[in-house]
Amino acid sequence: MPSLLTSAIVCAVRPHGEHGAIARLLTPDHGLVGGYVRGGRSRTMRPVLMPGNAVQGDFRARTEEQLASLTVELVQSRAPLLAEPLPAAAIDWSCALTAAALSEGTPCPALYQALDGVLAAIEAAPAARGWAVALVRYELLLLAELGFGLDLTRCAATGGADDLTFVSPRSAAAVSRAGAVGYEERLLPLPSFVVSGGQADWPDIIDGLRLTGFFLERSVLTDRRADVLAARERLVERLKRAVA
Repeated sequence: MPSLLTSAIVCAVRPHGEHGAIARLLTPDHGLVGGYVRGGRSRTMRPVLMPGNAVQGDFRARTEEQLASLTVELVQSRAPLLAEPLPAAAIDWSCALTAAALSEGTPCPALYQALDGVLAAIEAAPAARGWAVALVRYELLLLAELGFGLDLTRCAATGGADDLTFVSPRSAAAVSRAGAVGYEERLLPLPSFVVSGGQADWPDIIDGLRLTGFFLERSVLTDRRADVLAARERLVERLKRAVA
């Protein structure tokens, strides 16, 4: 990728040198792409290089192996949302998860569209329940894209497809109410909205986040627990306090 001009979502930024920054952007056709932004820590660029912002990125490199130089133009700022605790925590987590979980240069158009949808929902929804369901679905999609998808088509114990109410933490497969008898405490609740779609009440949303969180921690973020999972813990705790 010697040269690339693309729309993108800012997912992660870290300082590099005295004035620069390395930004990792999620693009529609090239997946996660990193680049060096000269003056990325300046007063002018800091509001642009904020996770969640939609930008136009111009990557230029001499070789495929070289870290590209990157210039960024702001398309849509989501900075105002960062003043609100719940939206800020949701943007922080969804972008941090994306940057930590994906390898660079692997196309994932479905994830780009889904993350863009989550961020748009956070921006548009008057209350967290309007975007929390979208966030759970994004996490499920990311697990599936990375090869750790849950099998929610039929019960692992009975083979039936009805009344699926749990997920086995061992196999990541659904379990029906009948198949779970005697083992309920060992299983993870499966909220109905995960299977059938639609909106959800807060208890189901919290169960959905617990479900995806278990598999993200076990299969995806195994070597990044301290920093990335802390963002998720902040989000879940804020959601619990908001609905308590």
